[in-house]
Amino acid sequence: MRNYLKHYIDGAWAESEGGARHLVINPATEAPVTEITLGSQADVDKAVAAAVRAFETYSRTSAKERIALIERILDAYKARAGDMAEAMSLEMGAPLSLARTAQVGSGIGHFHAAIEALRQFQFEERIGNSLVVHEPIGVVAMITPWNWPLNQITSKVASALVAGCTMILKPSEEAPSVAAIFAEVLDGAGVPAGVFNLVQGDGPGVGTALSRHPRVDMVSFTGSTRAGIQIAKNAADTVKRVHQELGGKAPSVVLESADLSRAVPGTLLSVLMNSGQSCIAPTRLLVPEHLQEQVAVIAAEIMKATQTGDPLAEGRHIGPVVNKAQWDKIQGLIAKGIAEGARLEAGGPGRPDGVETGYFVRPTLFSGVRNDMTIAREEIFGPVVTIIPYEDEEDAIRIANDTDYGLSAVLFGDAEGVRRVAPRLRAGMVYVNGGQPDPSLPFGGYKQSGNGREYGKFGLAEYLEVKALVGALA
Repeated sequence: MRNYLKHYIDGAWAESEGGARHLVINPATEAPVTEITLGSQADVDKAVAAAVRAFETYSRTSAKERIALIERILDAYKARAGDMAEAMSLEMGAPLSLARTAQVGSGIGHFHAAIEALRQFQFEERIGNSLVVHEPIGVVAMITPWNWPLNQITSKVASALVAGCTMILKPSEEAPSVAAIFAEVLDGAGVPAGVFNLVQGDGPGVGTALSRHPRVDMVSFTGSTRAGIQIAKNAADTVKRVHQELGGKAPSVVLESADLSRAVPGTLLSVLMNSGQSCIAPTRLLVPEHLQEQVAVIAAEIMKATQTGDPLAEGRHIGPVVNKAQWDKIQGLIAKGIAEGARLEAGGPGRPDGVETGYFVRPTLFSGVRNDMTIAREEIFGPVVTIIPYEDEEDAIRIANDTDYGLSAVLFGDAEGVRRVAPRLRAGMVYVNGGQPDPSLPFGGYKQSGNGREYGKFGLAEYLEVKALVGALA
């Protein structure tokens, strides 16, 4: 069993002051795989103090110096790619092939995008005889999830580094090892002491301490809407900036003009990747009512052909979901779908045939779903897809937007249909005809999916304050 019992504070690995031991469970075996120390208020105070001190000098570094630092980080990051992929497979169940490519690879993309953003960003603007400047906001607390751990860590850290901020990272206690390895990467790359700090912990402990801390200038959080609401409340007393990327319940709108042989597999594979544990997964498949049966046949074949298996084995299978609580939640929602009258086309309750250990979920497909059913309202976060029929284009738009969330949407159809429908979808991102996430494009949502944007120049801007130097050029 691996051990990461220390925090990384002020450029060194430090023992916790009053923290508690925590075992991380391998979701494929249900056995402990890692031990960490959940941090304390004292640990948070030390990390924040280190970040405050480091900000005085790091915030005054040049763009050239920050780019050179990111380039060193990239070299060190690539050298530890295998270790980080293995850690994710063991702790959150991502199949090794996915962990090596999409999970680890996302970080490389974010660092490159941050470098390009810094090169192009205009930090000064003349207006009349005055100057408007963009300056780093200060000390940032970063609270990241377990489902795409490196993606969220690197997108935040890269943006903050190029902005000139210092930071404290609290990763999820469900997938902590990859964050510890990432801290080793930054240490080896020569990140100055105090610029990056890592305090392991849980939300009620370290997460609360960071969001309430009076010397933290900004909180950047990715996770559930429920947790995001609590973080905003915790941060309110100190009026710090709160940037959030929260839950989602994305529709995949298949127009009459869409090619079903492309739209249906494209939707399902986007959900099945990472075992459905993606905030942008298009789990609501909206199709013309007269095509529902045809779509259900195509989709059921794909779901029935999808294999589950050991995350450490090579192959195109999907892994388990992250823990027992998540498995139980998914099972309850599948049962709720059946009870509320949805038609089960594939999968269903329980583990896959022949599987007795691990939090594996049968790839599950429902048809005949109404948008007021529980499985169409709640974020399932598992390999479960609901087919929702619609009457016409107006009905499709209404159903797509009838959700508390607005993170992303998927749209399949011809150019004319896309022009009509895409602008009317209330989501921060619309992926058109198989379009994929891009680390240079803004990432974030409407409504209860959060506020602010990450990635590229948009992520850089989130970590900056705007100052007016009035009459400075007179």
